[in-house]
Amino acid sequence: MRSFPIFVSFDGKPPLVVGGGELAAIKTRLLLKRAAIVDVAAETLAPELVKLVEAGQVTKVAPQPGIDQLRGRPLVIAATEDDAEDTRVSAIARALGVPVNVPDRPELCTFMLPAIVDRGEVTVAIGTSGAAPVLAQRLRAWLEQELHPRLDALAKLAGEFRGRVADKLPAGAPRRKFWEAVFEGAAAEAMLEGDELKARALIGEAIDKAAEGGASQGRVLLVGAGPGDPELLTMKAVRALKSADVIFYDRLVSEGVLDHARREAELIPVGKAKGAHSVPQSEINALLIARAKAGQTVVRLKGGDPFIFGRGGEGLEALRAEGIAIEIIPGVTAGIAAAASLQIPLTHRDVSHSVTFVSGHE
Repeated sequence: MRSFPIFVSFDGKPPLVVGGGELAAIKTRLLLKRAAIVDVAAETLAPELVKLVEAGQVTKVAPQPGIDQLRGRPLVIAATEDDAEDTRVSAIARALGVPVNVPDRPELCTFMLPAIVDRGEVTVAIGTSGAAPVLAQRLRAWLEQELHPRLDALAKLAGEFRGRVADKLPAGAPRRKFWEAVFEGAAAEAMLEGDELKARALIGEAIDKAAEGGASQGRVLLVGAGPGDPELLTMKAVRALKSADVIFYDRLVSEGVLDHARREAELIPVGKAKGAHSVPQSEINALLIARAKAGQTVVRLKGGDPFIFGRGGEGLEALRAEGIAIEIIPGVTAGIAAAASLQIPLTHRDVSHSVTFVSGHE
């Protein structure tokens, strides 16, 4: 089936599910994620559908619906599990131009139900044109892990500011660049962390500065790269790398970790390596400060954890002294990860009750 992905409005007549069994209940529950009410055409209803009727979310209508019952519906799902009845409903819907879906019968469908990642205002639909539904489910599971659970709150907040942005900034590139900066910057991170007051203040400040032709001050994220395996990065570290304009990284950070950076990001090595001197910490601090003051999102990527022999404290002090916003994202320290990879417990009941990290360098 050749198909084009669209989002269907449920503002008018309710969608219709034909059938009252467990399959119909599953499809009804899916539609209720967006529809205020769903009509179900069936003689008898499964217990779950009965509860939905009692809750006022489902209206039970007469079984074997005809032309009048199908006309004007945003969509119809025929889920009676009776081949003859599902075929009849599909034929009527197709004749009326009403989108129809019959589970596991692609030849009777004019649309396919996608695998859905639901974040409220942010919805991702995944389809394979019916060819590989299990693959779509696997992709959905992956995206469920990748997409922050508070994206809905972020989208709603952005919606509240759209009018103000439209009043202050000209259409086209200026607005697009403004919103790109918001969604990649501290305001979005604050909202995703649940600090709505901070997010609102940052967006308001950014609007005023953009209207005056100035750039908002950037921020620095001090990120732990972990012991080298990209799969041991935290999800927050990955988000930081994907949002960065510039990344100052230790030379021992693996390429697999750096692969998480967006293509446009500037990658600058500053750490020590065999046969080469590292950039002095004071110079690194100056670089971080200069880039942040230029309005960029700056990541300082340290191997392991930045606060365990990583001189993260020195960078923190320098940035605070300049009034630069800084966030610390811990990493899995190599001291722990190395032992874990060898299956050596650092603490063990009745054997070891403490761990000490000691630097061999004065």
